[in-house]
Amino acid sequence: MNQSVREVKDNNTDLKTERRLHRRFYKAIADYRLIEDGDKILIGLSGGKDSLCLVELLGKKKRINHPSFEVEAVHVRMENIHYESDTTYLSDFCRSWDIPLHVVTTAFDLSTDKRKSPCFLCSWNRRKQMFNLAQEQHFNKIALGHHMDDILHTTLMNQFFQGHFSTMPVRLKMRKMPLTIIRPLCLEAEADIRHYAEMKGYVGQKKTCPYEKDSYRSAIKHIFEEAERLNSDVRHSIWNALESDNKLIEDENEAGSV
Repeated sequence: MNQSVREVKDNNTDLKTERRLHRRFYKAIADYRLIEDGDKILIGLSGGKDSLCLVELLGKKKRINHPSFEVEAVHVRMENIHYESDTTYLSDFCRSWDIPLHVVTTAFDLSTDKRKSPCFLCSWNRRKQMFNLAQEQHFNKIALGHHMDDILHTTLMNQFFQGHFSTMPVRLKMRKMPLTIIRPLCLEAEADIRHYAEMKGYVGQKKTCPYEKDSYRSAIKHIFEEAERLNSDVRHSIWNALESDNKLIEDENEAGSV
């Protein structure tokens, strides 16, 4: 294959990926009623490809002004986890989409509850800071960058290790606070987001977590990939099961995972 033919093929692949990504994003918002007029949305921006993609797509959606909503982002830095986050890059990226960025620094103490894993404590403290900011600044929704693969992997983890059929809901109305969690990337495949991030030249933030290898999520990811090799429709089968069992839109007290 000569260079010009290869370039045309690559451009066609890029265009198809971009169209597919946008189509699924708008479908998720419409099908699961994730955004309404008057919403004030706070994006949880970790600095990875998924949350950067979410900032861009919500920034584009905001410019359409239908529905009319406000959107800002928050990046939570954890002092006792080595995390090379370039807040200047994140701030510039958000500004390019007219989205203000809040930067919050916190830490967690392993000695507070040794029954909990470091991953749980880190995640819990990040969410706490995000929820606090959301309530202080009167946001009514928090948008997280979980994609379909994340949701399906969580489903398998809950079955394997918790003994129940549940997942991270696409839309979760909290009962203890006036907030709703939404996941606008819920219909996106991780491979498409990765390809799109490479196309756009996203600069991902570097993290070196000493506890990362303790997580079961990477093992579940390999199991899911093997399942897809056996049945290419496995993701749609699990997703349909979640929809049929009303696991994608839930109240806090019914949800398996936030």
